[in-house]
Amino acid sequence: MEREIRVRFAPSPTGPLHIGGARSALFNWLYARGRGGKMVLRVEDTDTERSSRESEEEIVESLRWLGLNWDEGVGPGGPGGPYRQGERLHIYGPYVERLLREGRAYHCFCSPEELEAERQEMLRKGETPRHQGPCLTLTEEVVKGRLARGEKAAVRFRVPGGRQVVIHDLVRGEVAFKTDGIGDFIIIKSDGLPTYNFAVVVDDLEMGITHVIRAEEHLSNTPRQALIYEALEAELPEFAHISLILGEDRAKMSKRHGATSIVQYRRLGYLPEALVNFLALLGWSPEDEEEFFTLEELVRAFSLERVTKSPAVFNIEKLNWMNANYLRKLPPQELVRLSLPHLREAGLAAGELSPGREEWLAAALVSVQSKVEYLSQISRQAGVYFGRVKDPENAETIAVLREGRQVLQELLNRVEAVEPWEEGAIKDALKALGKDLKVKGKPLFMPVRAAVSGQLWGPELPTMMRLLGRAGVKERIAHSLKWAEGEGAGKGKPEKGPGSR
Repeated sequence: MEREIRVRFAPSPTGPLHIGGARSALFNWLYARGRGGKMVLRVEDTDTERSSRESEEEIVESLRWLGLNWDEGVGPGGPGGPYRQGERLHIYGPYVERLLREGRAYHCFCSPEELEAERQEMLRKGETPRHQGPCLTLTEEVVKGRLARGEKAAVRFRVPGGRQVVIHDLVRGEVAFKTDGIGDFIIIKSDGLPTYNFAVVVDDLEMGITHVIRAEEHLSNTPRQALIYEALEAELPEFAHISLILGEDRAKMSKRHGATSIVQYRRLGYLPEALVNFLALLGWSPEDEEEFFTLEELVRAFSLERVTKSPAVFNIEKLNWMNANYLRKLPPQELVRLSLPHLREAGLAAGELSPGREEWLAAALVSVQSKVEYLSQISRQAGVYFGRVKDPENAETIAVLREGRQVLQELLNRVEAVEPWEEGAIKDALKALGKDLKVKGKPLFMPVRAAVSGQLWGPELPTMMRLLGRAGVKERIAHSLKWAEGEGAGKGKPEKGPGSR
């Protein structure tokens, strides 16, 4: 009987969930879900100075927002708990004692100054810095005496010399490391806390982890962990080290490449479905050329065999294009729900919406739906609908108003006669106006657009005019004519709620 596949995602709660971590969590989740396995969420919080519950909660919420729910771990609990390393310190002790008892580890009393001197000396000789174990020869009696006197000591793992550690990586193939270049490494710090390489092995053993899917930057830790597994006579999990994510300049992703955390993308108004779809394609390629996948489709398609060794490049333009595709498919009510926080933040909406106003707002947002890449842009795109009047946004817009004075004056005279106030009738009225004035194209439509919106871009003109309402259009044209005549009426008074009807 095959063993159950168990993967884990084990972030350190020292900040928000970043793009690289989210991609690692996604690959773990997809691998487990596609093979009927389980995913464990474990928090590695032994960095007491930098770890915080706030960061942990933010990471947990980001994973849930992405739709990556886990089977065991922080939150749901499970048989392998507790799932915070800080609450597992009692679990590491027996493992340390075993390694000490079997001579696989030893106490090290070297001070930071001594260790730095050792490091500098090896660098001076052109050698790779590694600890050579001056405390290795201390007798048991000497160690006990020094500990009894209250001397601080770390515990080091004794690395066997002259060997190779071979890792059969599911992404990178066979990778070999020479033990002579590793040196005896600390597994328990002098303050009693376990180091990453030791704690992660014990935790993975205790939780029955079968596959460790993580970022390439952890590959250098793997030989140390493999040696600990060997010393504990435990079966090694399968390792899969996925490529780094680089910015478009081929440098490692950082703040200078823009938003790097999931929380930032959520606040900007990206959709979780789009972000997950995009992350899946960073370092993994499907068998065909399809680019759009639901989570369920990704589960069926994903495999580690198609994860590339090469670094993945984070292309923000592709993410925006993909997110825009998802946004265009949102039904009107959902578009309103997701857009409201951004509109409220911009001061364009407040309080609860009445059914009539919600219907109006949905129509307004649908009219600009195809023009936004992420939802924080919707306030600017839909801003045309808010406020009683609109001043021209720049000198070019003023120039268009001046050139189109005759069009605007005649349109103002005819607005009351347009019946019904619907898009078809408005479009017919504009065509009739152009025919009577012998103008068409931009000389006809651009002055009208500039007058009713204050800008030279925006939603379809008949749609915009219908949603602004007959009275709103008249007021805006009259206001714009003052600008066209050089009177510059100044700012109109903004309304408290969405839109003029």
